[in-house]
Amino acid sequence: SKREIKMRKLDSTKVRPLKTEQLLHIEDHDFALRPGFGGSPIPVGIDVQVESIDSISEVDMDFTMTLYLRHYWKDERLSFHSNKNKSMTFDGRLIKKIWVPDVFFVHSKRSFIHDTTVENIMLRVYPDGNVLFSLRITVSAMCFMDFSRFPLDTQNCSLELESYAYNEDDLMLYWKHGNKSLSTDEHISLSQFFIEEFSASSGLAFYSSTGWYNRLFINFALRRHIFFFVLQSYFPAMLMVMLSWVSFWIDRRAVPARVSLGITTVLTMSTIMTGVSASMPQVSYIKAVDVYLWISFLFVFLSVIEYAAVNYLTTIEERKQLKKRGKASGMYSMDAVQAMAFDGCYHDADEDMDLSPFPEPCEDSETRASQTNISNADTPRLKRKRSLKGNVGRIILQNNHVIDTYSRIIFPSVYIVFNFFYWGLYI
Repeated sequence: SKREIKMRKLDSTKVRPLKTEQLLHIEDHDFALRPGFGGSPIPVGIDVQVESIDSISEVDMDFTMTLYLRHYWKDERLSFHSNKNKSMTFDGRLIKKIWVPDVFFVHSKRSFIHDTTVENIMLRVYPDGNVLFSLRITVSAMCFMDFSRFPLDTQNCSLELESYAYNEDDLMLYWKHGNKSLSTDEHISLSQFFIEEFSASSGLAFYSSTGWYNRLFINFALRRHIFFFVLQSYFPAMLMVMLSWVSFWIDRRAVPARVSLGITTVLTMSTIMTGVSASMPQVSYIKAVDVYLWISFLFVFLSVIEYAAVNYLTTIEERKQLKKRGKASGMYSMDAVQAMAFDGCYHDADEDMDLSPFPEPCEDSETRASQTNISNADTPRLKRKRSLKGNVGRIILQNNHVIDTYSRIIFPSVYIVFNFFYWGLYI
């Protein structure tokens, strides 16, 4: 009826696809076959614009990239007559009815075509049969990384494109505009990497079952920003090593101070090393940061061993001195510094101190002295305290072991040489 004909004309969703299919002669050809089937391989040009590099994962050894992938080929079956020689543009609904190249990403883990608000697919057909097929894709692919120089490393990654079904006898992939076929957004930036280079290359891939295939490569080099790791790993390690050298300037008889300082620096270095290794893949080779942290840990550990040697040799020397002085009524005669090491109290250096094997605490002796004669004892004690304040530095320097004296020079010198060698080798 006239009413039904009028409704069909108003319903553009039914009329326009029919006119398009008739204009392109889609129903007259079998698009399951490639263009020029049985003849020479069909050339398919590729053009890529990289929109962004979303992430680089060292743990998973992969990268995620968003790009515009464009295909160019000629299919004479899609040619049509046009007086103005204008192309026709379609969305993704026509893709299922014609032949398109089956390009896939080699070593891809995940990939998808963006579909907001509709699928990001564009098909443009020219009157002579030339076709432009464009996709917006996000792909995650493997990147075989080498961490032997981490974090002073440069990683070379590549995204590889290849036809899945058609070998070189049926399809020839090539870069449409040579080296200019690969373009990037000027504002691409990464938090930990600086993009040094983007380049395009091509090659062949062989499979024993199906033959040779054309393969295209999107190569890019990433150089790591080191400043983050200097603040988080290298600088704290340097501070811990220098803090361990403070032990060489502390009196060798101050056992609690030197031992606690050594243990604290060792545990802090262990924490730094654990934090670095937790964010890295469990590789079987040594990384550059491992070399630095382990050498720094060795310096801290040797400072603890150095005091163990000093304490042991000091004990031997004191025993020899006690044997030379001999025994008097079962009591040992000691000088002021040795007595202070045992009971923690200062004694006059001019007086001989007789201490039993189990000396009484200094608080008890002071209490007895105050009970007997407080007024008579105040004046000599004040004099002794004043003389102690003026001679503390001299006493500490005189009673430092010769190993401490050499360690103050050897440890910093060797560590500075190591730093020059390390940074010169890896930078």
